[in-house]
This record gives sequence, structure tokens and C-alpha cells, in this order.
Amino acid sequence: MSGHSTYQPQNGVMKWMERRLPIAGLVHSSFIAYPVPKNLNYWWTFGGILAICLVAQILTGVVLVMHYTPNTAMAFSSVEHIMRDVNWGWMLRYLHANGASMFFIAVYIHIMRGIYYGSYKEPREVVWILGVVIFLLMMATGFMGYVLPWGQMSFWGATVITNLFSAFPIVGDPIVELLWGGFAVDNPTLNRFFSLHYLLPFMLAAIVGLHIWAFHEAGNNNPTGVEPKDKQDSVAFTPYYTIKDLYAIILFLIFFAWMTFMVPNFMGHPDNYIPADPLVTPAHIVPEWYFLPFYAILRAVPDKLGGVLLMFGAIAVLFVLPWLDTSKVRSNTYRPLGKQFFWIFVFVCLTLGWLGAKPAEGGYVTASRIATVWYFAHFLIILPVLGLIEKPKPLPNSISEAVLAKKGGSSAAAE
Repeated sequence: MSGHSTYQPQNGVMKWMERRLPIAGLVHSSFIAYPVPKNLNYWWTFGGILAICLVAQILTGVVLVMHYTPNTAMAFSSVEHIMRDVNWGWMLRYLHANGASMFFIAVYIHIMRGIYYGSYKEPREVVWILGVVIFLLMMATGFMGYVLPWGQMSFWGATVITNLFSAFPIVGDPIVELLWGGFAVDNPTLNRFFSLHYLLPFMLAAIVGLHIWAFHEAGNNNPTGVEPKDKQDSVAFTPYYTIKDLYAIILFLIFFAWMTFMVPNFMGHPDNYIPADPLVTPAHIVPEWYFLPFYAILRAVPDKLGGVLLMFGAIAVLFVLPWLDTSKVRSNTYRPLGKQFFWIFVFVCLTLGWLGAKPAEGGYVTASRIATVWYFAHFLIILPVLGLIEKPKPLPNSISEAVLAKKGGSSAAAE
């Protein structure tokens, strides 16, 4: 935990401010003197990367909004105007569009790291739940942003996804009409999505603040899953992990820049460069890549309501994950069977993503059903049973012991 601030202002102005609004002390205790387990690896740097992604999306989005027109007659043209006529508009648009993909790449890695190292277990349940809420808000924001260019895939994606709510009895049709603002996807729909797409990132930033607050109270998890026992198990966040995070952020930004400037449309769909036409249905309607695993689950069930319930259930099960995993050991580093089943789960998720981009026919549907069953079985059957039958490896007595043992093993191997 961050504890009380040890910050000592060095000049009169800062002393005056600290007595009235101790922001500098809060920053010092939370991001400078904050004790962090000394064995965190580079998988822990994705939290900082996600913060950079969020800031980049908000800044580029605010500028793009100045030139975008949320009207079905002008939305597509306004995007082309941004690309062709606005100074550096093409770069801002590509940074924003590819920034969404970078955001989801980082968040999927962040989630998988949390699952592998058991970062959802006591006392970090609230940290995990807030993280899943952030994931949901990201998905809603990303979906609404995909609709704004008002190309063919934007229009038909909005039509298909919003229509899913009609599967719910009684309340389904009123929800769809509320989302549409009428009886079809049209100008009121675009205005609603534009407003929400602009609002949600600021809500997202607020939840991120709660998320950071929660894990500062509970403390960082670490690769061993063993809680720090004394000061020897921890180091100050600055400079040790600020430098490490900065290095990872620079590498990530290089990849981000390569995507933006070299292959800016790699993650997009060519049909979205065709203006929306309600009379022409694309041959194959697909959402953005980051929704594909859930899209595959949706299409794996022949019943519409069943597919929708499973799709939402695939996210809902993450909320109760802290109580589904019965193992007393956090980290899969010390769980031989847990480690194997984790990598099978990763493979299943990647397979679902690949299947989501394929036509809903033949062997693709069969494979989607098998992968969907395994996805839910992992959480509802495998994790509860595994915790009861698995014999984990002995845990180290402290983080320092694990670090020294690892260094000793490396030295012995070198000799």
C-alpha cells in the first residue's frame, strides 16, 4: 500500500500548496515512493502502456470531433475531408483508428497476464472487477466509434449488433428502438453513437482512476504470487519501474508508429471505404477484429437468444472468476496443470478470433461450437476442479528468495 506521503516540499510555494491541496504529495506517494515487488517482469508494463493508449485516444478524438459531422448525409464525406483537407488530418485519423487496435492488443495481454498470475484473487477482487468494467466500456466505445465513418461495414455492423437486443423477450424491441432512435438505423442512431462515443472515454478515465486506486490499496501482485513480507521484497516505483515502463512504452510506440504509417488499413475492412447503403448488403458482415472471439461465440448457437446470452456470458463469467478458481496458489508458475490449461485457453481464444472472421458455415460452425464449449468449461469446470486435485510446486518463502533462487539457477547453468 502507498501509505502516508513522505513528500517534503522544497520551496515556499509548494509548502503553501501542500497544506491546502496536497496533489504533489499524492503523486509522490502513489507514483514515486510507492513500494513495488522487485520481481515484476515486462508483462506488468502493459498497465502503463494502456494509460498511454487512453490519453492518445482522447487527445486525437477531441481534435477529430472538431472536423467530423454526425449526420448520415455528411458523415462519410467529413471523414474524407479530414483525410484529405485537414492539416495532418490523415495522421490523426490513422492514429485514432489504429490506436483502438493498439488499446485492445494491450488490454488482451493485460487480461491474460492477470489470469496467468492469478491477479484476480484475494485481496484484489475489486481491482479485477473494475478491470472487467473498463474492458466493457472499451468494447462499447470501440463499437460506437466503428459506426461513425458511416461506411458499408459501419452501417451493417450497427444494424446486426443492435438487432441482437431484439432477441430478449418483452424488453428487446424497446431497447432496439431506443438505440436506433426510431425504427431503423438512421440519423438519430448516428447522433446517439457519436454522443456516447465522445462521452464514454471520459467515464473510462474515471474508472481507470478507481482501478489504480484499488490496486494501490491492495498492492501489486507479482510473478510468484507471494505477498511482499518486508522492505527487502520491494523497491520504489521510481526510478526502478518508471524506467522499465518507459522502455516498454517506447517499444510499443514504435510498433504503433509502424502500424500507423506503414500499414494503416491493415486492421480495417475495405468495405468501410464504401459509403453506407441500406439497399446493398455486404457479402460477409464482420465486426472489428477485437470483437471476433465474441462474434464466433454468438454464431456458434443456432438460437438467436441463446447466442446473445452466451456472448454476454463470455464477459460476465470474468466478473465471477475470483470465486471460480479454487486453487490456493495464485501464480501458474507453481501450478504445472494450471499452466498447461492456461495455454490451451489462450489457443482457444485465438481460435475463436480466427473463426469469427470466417463464414458461419460448415466446419467453421462446428469448430466454433467446440471452442465455445471449451471457453466456458475452462472457467466453470476446469478451474474449480483443478484447484481441488492439482498438486502445486512448493512456494518460495519470500520474493527475495525466489529472485535469488532464479539468479542462482542462472549462474549454475552458465557454469
